[in-house]
Amino acid sequence: MSRADLFVVCKNPDCGAEVSPYVTECPYCGTRLQKRAPKLDRELKPAQRSRRVPAPSLGRLRAGEIPGIAADSSPYVTGAIILATGVFWIATNATWLDPSRLVAIGPLSSHYTRLLSAPFTYLDPHSSSTLGSGVYQFATLFAIAVFGWLLERRQGGLAVGALFLLGAVGGAAVAVAAGGSTDVAGANGGALALLCAWAIPDLLARRARRDYGGDLLGTGVIALVLLAMPIARPEANPIAGGVGIVVGYLGGLALARRGRA
Repeated sequence: MSRADLFVVCKNPDCGAEVSPYVTECPYCGTRLQKRAPKLDRELKPAQRSRRVPAPSLGRLRAGEIPGIAADSSPYVTGAIILATGVFWIATNATWLDPSRLVAIGPLSSHYTRLLSAPFTYLDPHSSSTLGSGVYQFATLFAIAVFGWLLERRQGGLAVGALFLLGAVGGAAVAVAAGGSTDVAGANGGALALLCAWAIPDLLARRARRDYGGDLLGTGVIALVLLAMPIARPEANPIAGGVGIVVGYLGGLALARRGRA
């Protein structure tokens, strides 16, 4: 096609615009240029549409299932931990149970069951202040509720129960063995274990410069509150908290590797 065929000049002397040869009227002044527009050459036929690739589709959701979350991911274990803590709180405040027989204190001798009751007990028998124990209990249960629920949706209840027991009971055992006659109560070790295990995949993604969906800043603030709690409440043993961090770190790495397998 020559350059002259690329446009035509409007016949109106007051217009004289260069317009397309495939229109019948001038778009600027409306002057009639030709009766009908010429046909396009076959060589200029627009290319055919490429065949659409079918979009991937997921299987039909089961009853009660949310996309991306398994149907059996209800936080039963996390709820059971919080419920057990509430039962112990009512029993100790109503003097149905003696908190001195629930907290872990060395030497344990034959009272190893205190390692199981100490993570659910937040009333220090040697302190008359209940306000401090209430703050300690609220901060710990808040962390357990948030990160236990998130981790249970991702990994299931068995992982949450194992991490909590290893962090809380294991942390109390190590603290009693290392601290002599210091009271150990509360589940700061279990809360830190759940928190660290949940944060490990996001930390790995951040190190690899990949996108991640968690709030690491808020997680760090909650972790600092739990780590600083022994300053106000001695029964929130720092050794137990340290054990919880180690348990959460190792457990989070194992769960992350299992998820990639």
